[in-house]
Amino acid sequence: MIHIDAKPISLQLTTPFRISRSVQQTASNVVVQLKNGEAVGYGEAAPNQHYGESAETVLACIAQFAGNLGNDPFQIEDIMQRLDKVIRLNPAAKACVDMALYDMVGKILGIPLYKFLGLNPSHMPRTSFTIGLDTPTEMARKALMAKDYPILKIKVGTRHDLEILKAIRDVSSAVIRVDANAGWTPKEAIKNIHSFLEYGVEFVEQPVAGHDLAGLKMVREHVSIPIIADESCVVIEDIPRLSECVDGVNLKLMKNGGIHTILKMIHVARAHHLRVMLGCMIESSLAITAAAHLAPLVDYIDLDGNLLISDDPYRGAKIENGRLQLPSDPGLGVKLHA
Repeated sequence: MIHIDAKPISLQLTTPFRISRSVQQTASNVVVQLKNGEAVGYGEAAPNQHYGESAETVLACIAQFAGNLGNDPFQIEDIMQRLDKVIRLNPAAKACVDMALYDMVGKILGIPLYKFLGLNPSHMPRTSFTIGLDTPTEMARKALMAKDYPILKIKVGTRHDLEILKAIRDVSSAVIRVDANAGWTPKEAIKNIHSFLEYGVEFVEQPVAGHDLAGLKMVREHVSIPIIADESCVVIEDIPRLSECVDGVNLKLMKNGGIHTILKMIHVARAHHLRVMLGCMIESSLAITAAAHLAPLVDYIDLDGNLLISDDPYRGAKIENGRLQLPSDPGLGVKLHA
């Protein structure tokens, strides 16, 4: 029988992280350990209130999951289907179990996860580095400090968005991606995106409310910059609905329910001719590395959650010139800092 244990961990952000709807100074995450005989696997949940989760709800789910994991960690699909029957939604709680199963399976086989999935770790897009909302001057200062990262993801969704873009472009020649976190109306989005053209923005993420598919479609039809859906893309059934409204989708282990679900969502997105981005919440190197093993399958990655914290308890994927280097150890290849 697979046994499960869980413990909460608190991650301290280097600086307060602000987006259009909230500000965060710490991340209250949960680490799980699965044991099956001598085999051990680890996973992390980074719950987000926007999707109705907290560390407390994750721990409550883990208690419900105990006894429903069976005795064969290779039967990931069956296990995750059982957990879906135990409780609906709660994607971060399920993601940490899913992640730990893949970690355990890789360790049993003695191979890294990317090899188990048949992927080539050299096909790794560069990650963006996120600049949270602040004054234009402060955001420009942070962009200057992030000079080692060739791609910047700029949080917007305020009355000062154009000033922010100008201030950052004045100090940085990095590729710029913009994320409004649903902070604009469709008309505001169209106006703002047109004004961004001179700053060489690569794409705009979630310009309008997640439920407003008509608004997304309207924005996409009136701007030349690609539009990527994040908050609009939660379950696999969202992808066909989005295919006429956006150019791509942002998938996250914590939002979408883990590796096994993300793999399906990538294939569905490709079948609908959508670009695919792989994102994250505020996570340690445990969850970031798990997501990074999937990165050879996607077009864009924003796997920088561990770069925004000051007390990462784990070491896993390393970063070089904005490109993640996957560990070659079995499973996720993540270790506790000594």
